[in-house]
Amino acid sequence: MATVLGDAAYFIFLLCVSDLVFGQIRYSVPEELEIGAIVGNIAEDLRISVRELSARKFQLRADDGKQYFEVNVQDGILYINERIDREKLCIETFTCSISLELAVENPFEVFPFEVEILDVNDNSPSFPTNRLKLQVAESVVPGTRFPLESAHDPDVGTNTISFYQINSNEHFGLKIKTSNDGRKIAELLLMKPLDREQESSFELLLTAVDGGIPYRSGTAQIIIIITDINDNAPVFDHEIYRTSLLENTPKGSLVMKVYAADLDEGSNAEFKYSFSNYATKRVRDFFNLDAESGDIRVQGLLDFEKSEVYELDVQAVDSAPNVGHAKVLVTIIDVNDNAPEIKLTSITEMVPEDAAPGSVIAVFSVTDRDSGENGQVQCQIPINVPFKLQTTLTNNYQLLTTDILDRETTALYNISMSAWDAGLPALSTNTYFAFIVSDINDNFPRFAQSSYNVYLMENNTPGSSIFSVTAQDPDLEQNGDVSYSILENQIQEDPVPSYFTINSKSGSIYALRSFDYEQRKNFQIKVQAQDAGSPALTSTAMVSIIILDQNDNAPVIISPLIWNSSARVEIVPHLINTGYLVTKVMANDADSGQNARLTYELIEATNPGLFTVGLYSGEIRITRSITEQDITLQRLVIMVKDSGQPSLSNTLTLLFSIPVNLTENLSERIDNPSHTEYFSELNKYFIIIFGSTSVIFLLIIILLVVLKCKQDRNNMHYHSNKICCCYMRRNSNDVFTQRSAANESSNYHGPAQTLPFSESHHYRVRLSPETSKSDFLFLKPCHPTLPLSDITVVDTSVMK
Repeated sequence: MATVLGDAAYFIFLLCVSDLVFGQIRYSVPEELEIGAIVGNIAEDLRISVRELSARKFQLRADDGKQYFEVNVQDGILYINERIDREKLCIETFTCSISLELAVENPFEVFPFEVEILDVNDNSPSFPTNRLKLQVAESVVPGTRFPLESAHDPDVGTNTISFYQINSNEHFGLKIKTSNDGRKIAELLLMKPLDREQESSFELLLTAVDGGIPYRSGTAQIIIIITDINDNAPVFDHEIYRTSLLENTPKGSLVMKVYAADLDEGSNAEFKYSFSNYATKRVRDFFNLDAESGDIRVQGLLDFEKSEVYELDVQAVDSAPNVGHAKVLVTIIDVNDNAPEIKLTSITEMVPEDAAPGSVIAVFSVTDRDSGENGQVQCQIPINVPFKLQTTLTNNYQLLTTDILDRETTALYNISMSAWDAGLPALSTNTYFAFIVSDINDNFPRFAQSSYNVYLMENNTPGSSIFSVTAQDPDLEQNGDVSYSILENQIQEDPVPSYFTINSKSGSIYALRSFDYEQRKNFQIKVQAQDAGSPALTSTAMVSIIILDQNDNAPVIISPLIWNSSARVEIVPHLINTGYLVTKVMANDADSGQNARLTYELIEATNPGLFTVGLYSGEIRITRSITEQDITLQRLVIMVKDSGQPSLSNTLTLLFSIPVNLTENLSERIDNPSHTEYFSELNKYFIIIFGSTSVIFLLIIILLVVLKCKQDRNNMHYHSNKICCCYMRRNSNDVFTQRSAANESSNYHGPAQTLPFSESHHYRVRLSPETSKSDFLFLKPCHPTLPLSDITVVDTSVMK
């Protein structure tokens, strides 16, 4: 609607026009103005100030109660409050206005005024229906008029309907008249004679156009139906119909259907079919014609040898009567009543699978007793077989191979062959060629896998089956008869048959020995499969035999050195405190995995609360301080066991001797507590100096010992076996303790651990604080097999 206002330029000057007619204000505005559009300044036109208008509580009232307008209290301007549609507000009236009153108080006054709503071209002409139908007889003369329904346009003045028009055509025109009330009336005028058979209907487009700027229009479709008169004879769609029939066509069969059409309609187009007077009696005996449908059917026995062609004259007659004629020619054709015959000359019942392509399988001939196309024969076999047909002479064929045959894929062929003639309908004959494909040794024995992994638990029973291999050979009889063998190779310088054997028929592999995982963990043998064909075909597979561990080895204690399941361990007195590492038990298990996982457990002790054993480390530590109540000789029984199922174990008895002076010193320390007041700072310095000097002196001694061992080792390089250093020390009781370096373990204070020495050179230095006179350990290289009785003991007093 807003675009209509923008296009109607000639209404712009009406936006703010006001007149004083007979003392009343009158405004004129076009319809469809936007909300907020200004009508006029009502306060100024009524000569009321804006301030007074607000102070006197003005009210704007309309007759119909609708608030199409509103007054701005700030400036007194009258503006559009709601869109106004003139066609809804004033139906079918030329002028349209809205009466309003402006009422104010103090004193009360009423100022009536009007707002005229001017029409804009916002409506298009429209017809009562979109399709106008007329029936006109084809015999109507030119000049005849046919009134049409008028269009309606709710706009007024120049915006209403101005004229009508139709699309250009040869037969009809348009005549426009003006009624007394000024409406435009359209009439359809026939200008050219009609012929329904040429054009039975017309579709015209009637357009009503108004006088607005820009103009608007509406359309309706005029459908003119031309009614018929009987002025046409029936006409066949063909002058001559041609068809053919088999001589054995049964009675009642449809020969053909003739068709005629009458350009008239209704009862004028009704007609009937019949044979004309030109049709002979012979024709009427063999054929009949349906008067309504035009179907021609056989009613006698046809014979090709008596007549090859029949000529039928037919006609169509309407009620005028108007007559149409046509001719039907029926050709009789010979019947294909003989099927082809197949005669087999020779066939090969068994074909070797290595037969060369082009080998002849069968020879046969095909004949047909019919003549012409009915005697022309074609043959075919399936396309998905390795064979083909080849013509040798007329109607003679050979069945040949086109590819190498494979018995393992197809062992029997039953090939169907079809032979058919060229008759209509064609007659055919089917036959089958069956033959067997004989086997040759063309397939290797095939193992399911190229390699196998066999898991065998150690300590197996000799002679038992451990695995079975199978090779498949799709050949027949001896070509598919597979035997198995183990190929010759060496296992630890022994031939394979001394370890394993295989059943040549079943492929079962047997172990001839009981295996020890700790000696050998796996074997590899190669198995061969061979068929009995000529020549024989073979294939091999690798069998890896993996020995699995059993828990068949008990733990072996390697440290400390034991004798009769026991060992003696000395305790260094000045290092004893809580957590002191007395010794470390080390064991080894020849098994692997979980079977070699060891744990240590204290199962018996002289004083159970004095020592503890690490579950996995084997470290034996003192759990508290030693008192004089503790027994001087302590005995511990340690059990070492693995984690196998069932678990195996070993025990060790350890003897610990606690020095007597250790318990005496502890007692003296308890009886004579130290006094901090006598312990001066100078004493601290003396202790630090003494400790530092002792450490330096100890390091020098160790360095000298190491240099001495190196020198002795270089001097004894000529020994062929491993060399070690042995030592002897004399304790206060003149008892000599001798140990081999290969099994020696070292004691360390603090978080120390006992480690086993390897079979290389080992040296040990120990200063004993048990006596006032220290003994020095002189080291001497010795062979590990040297008896302990051959070791010379050197006393440190002699050296002095």
